[in-house]
Amino acid sequence: MPEILTKHLEFIQAAISRMASNSFLLKGWTVTLTAGLFALAAKDAKPAFAVIALLPALAFWGLDAYYLRCERLFRALYDELRIGSSSAATIVEPFSLSTKAFEARVPSWFRTLWSRSIIALHGAVVCVVLSAITLLFVLNK
Repeated sequence: MPEILTKHLEFIQAAISRMASNSFLLKGWTVTLTAGLFALAAKDAKPAFAVIALLPALAFWGLDAYYLRCERLFRALYDELRIGSSSAATIVEPFSLSTKAFEARVPSWFRTLWSRSIIALHGAVVCVVLSAITLLFVLNK
């Protein structure tokens, strides 16, 4: 494998690692912020804090899907260069990190929102938040 190709693959792998790290951090912030807002809602018995907890849960769900899609795009670029097909030279310029040529191969952001790895955590958090909102509104009546 030529040295230039190895270096290019290292750049792409670094981008993939950053996307995975961002996704991991978002999952942690989702749980932390939601739990903190729940603590405020329970302490003061105010459903407004539980409603506010829905905002970061939904925002982080969308961001996590964005980073997962970016990671998948970079993986497609990596695989194209790694396999070394004849079309790779025409699709990818040396040291280019453009993933535009692979957007048709990777599910859209909206479809990524519903992937198993995203919905498992964020869907569960949103369901818990909605359940808490309902419970707090029922208890406050």
